[in-house]
Amino acid sequence: MNSELRYKGMEAHKKVFFLGIGGISMSTLAFMASERGIEVTGSDQRASDMTGRLEAAGITVHIGHAASNLGDADALVYTAAVKEDNPEFAAARERGIPCIRRADYLGWLMSAYPVRIGIAGMHGKSTATSMVSHIYLAADLDPTIAVGAELSAIGGAYRCGKGDSFLFEACEYTDSFLSFCPTTAVVLNIDMDHPDYFADLDQIKSSFRRYLALAECAVVNFDDANIREIVQDYKGRLITVGASGEFSAANFTWESGFARFDILRGDEVCIPDIKLSVPGAHNVTDALCAAAAAYVNGVAPEAIAKGLADFRGAHRRFEYRGMVKGARLYDDYAHHPTEIRATLKAAKSAAEGRVICIFQPHTYSRTAELFEDFAEALTGCDRAVLVDIYAAREVNTYGVSSAQLAEAIPGAIYCDSFASAANTVKAMAEQGDLIFTMGAGDVYKIGDMML
Repeated sequence: MNSELRYKGMEAHKKVFFLGIGGISMSTLAFMASERGIEVTGSDQRASDMTGRLEAAGITVHIGHAASNLGDADALVYTAAVKEDNPEFAAARERGIPCIRRADYLGWLMSAYPVRIGIAGMHGKSTATSMVSHIYLAADLDPTIAVGAELSAIGGAYRCGKGDSFLFEACEYTDSFLSFCPTTAVVLNIDMDHPDYFADLDQIKSSFRRYLALAECAVVNFDDANIREIVQDYKGRLITVGASGEFSAANFTWESGFARFDILRGDEVCIPDIKLSVPGAHNVTDALCAAAAAYVNGVAPEAIAKGLADFRGAHRRFEYRGMVKGARLYDDYAHHPTEIRATLKAAKSAAEGRVICIFQPHTYSRTAELFEDFAEALTGCDRAVLVDIYAAREVNTYGVSSAQLAEAIPGAIYCDSFASAANTVKAMAEQGDLIFTMGAGDVYKIGDMML
């Protein structure tokens, strides 16, 4: 279905209510809609720094949910997390106000741009989207950006530009990315995740096939076996990245975990002397995909090299927080075994002493489904400290706990509170150690306590 039909009628809505406006993805949409001249209001369960930023921008935010909050809105935007009995959602249905999924509204917003680059994959989406964003900023192309993490270069998670390109993170959860309309679809990797939505890996691969089919050009990590499988019947222009791909990295040097290399197209150097300012081999793959996506869309090699060198990480992605008793403290969003392995491997390459990881599992379903993988991945640090599972949208019907996971990891410690974890790690910290708070929940607060 073309974008004109898919988003038909959305341009008519001039007063839009955003349910759950304080979240990073919903606040991004709210800001973008406001920039377009749409009258934006919304609500969230609690006040936060983000709701304060929205109000400072002139957007009305209601704290708490009530039918009266809708006012005279002519459309409501919601996420998959919204329950049918939410008073605003129920009132909108009762009044016949159109209720639009967040992903569909984002799809409509991006449809006005000629160049639309969407970055998908189970791991690294925010980082690779941020890399592409830095490249386009370095090229002075004035892009519009929607990323799933805050990026210091744009002062948040979004940027409204005047250029013809829209750069966005394409999330696979609940098949949200199928509501988008990329002209270039990037896929970094495919892995088993979100067992509360995806029944198995076959369903995930089917969703990624459908995502690629939306775009006229696909840029894919050809080192990933699952990706190699799903692109066999791809009908558009296929750009492969990796050791056996059209774009590859060569002539490596490494310094304290940071890579320097050339990018080849075939056997010829097309982008020389790439210097990354984020550590780890996984960031080389993300950089290759970001560079290839920009290159095939006409961005100059010099801007690609500069943009990648300027990128020093997105919020909560190997983010340096400060010093604790001579140890460097970092925060990282890793919440899947594959991400944990990659982050801890990069940490090991940069550490002078031990790597200590305070891990907060994210959702009971993921912890139960990938329990053994989590236990194995966390052996990649010298000391693992676990705190209780962050429930997010779930209740514990799985009988799983962080205490059980700690028992499966040699030398691991379970702490029953953030204060206990902060005190435990602070007591063990030594000069030269690297300490990580890790997970997709609120584990970063333990870092705040230690600092």
